[in-house]
This record gives sequence, structure tokens and C-alpha cells, in this order.
Amino acid sequence: MPHRNTHRSMIAGFTLIELMIAVAIVGILTAVALPAYQKQILKSRRTDAKTALLDLASREERYMSTNQAYASNGTLLGFSSDFPVSVPSGSAATYTLSVTLSNSNGSYTLTATPTGNQTQDTCGSYTLTSLGVQGISGGSMSAADCWK
Repeated sequence: MPHRNTHRSMIAGFTLIELMIAVAIVGILTAVALPAYQKQILKSRRTDAKTALLDLASREERYMSTNQAYASNGTLLGFSSDFPVSVPSGSAATYTLSVTLSNSNGSYTLTATPTGNQTQDTCGSYTLTSLGVQGISGGSMSAADCWK
């Protein structure tokens, strides 16, 4: 009868403790990285709002040069609908554009209001006047920090 080895051979693998430590490390890294990632996403979408406001201001000035007045209707400026106009970012709208005209002095204020998840952004709504004054409303940061 052949001699049987009574010692178990060493099996390579992970112990439960090693696996639990690895899961804990991944959990900690995720808890730190996910909020930073989400903050960067919100910050990157600000560019869409600023670009849309500058485009809208350009459309308003072009309209003014031929009609001697600013437009309060989005279709007059080449948009597919009247205001508010959605500003898409990827597959979802992150801001809506609107125009407020001041008939007393022939000026306007353009506003990009955050929608959806973008409402969590600390800059709030972006504003741009016919004089080129850049501002924010409803945010906790300064206009200079948000517009840079």
C-alpha cells in the first residue's frame, strides 16, 4: 500500500482577513475619490454655462445691430424654442438660459440657471449683462472665482 502524505499541501490563495482588508481599502479610496470626482464634474459643466452665455450675448448684439433692439424671444436669435433654452452637457441639460430686458435703458441681463444635478454647484446661476459684467447669484463662491 502506497504511503499517503498526511500533511495537506499548501494551497495558494487569499484568506478572509486579507480579502476584508482589500475591500476596506477600496471602500476608503472610493469614499475619498468619489466626492472629488463629482465636484470636478460640476466644475467642468460650468464651462458649458459660460460658453452658452457668451454665445447668447453675441446673438443679442448681432440682432441689435440689424433691429435696433434686443430680442426677448429665443427663436428670433436662432434657437429652436423660446426662452428658457436648455444648455446640454452630454446627454442631459445642465443649465437653462433666459433673458431679462430693461426697456428703460435698452440693456439686457442674461442668466444661466443650473438644473438637475448641477444645482449642487457652489456657483449657482451665472449672469452676464449687456455691458459685459459677469456675475453669479445664489452661489457661495465669488463671481471672479466662478468665471475664471
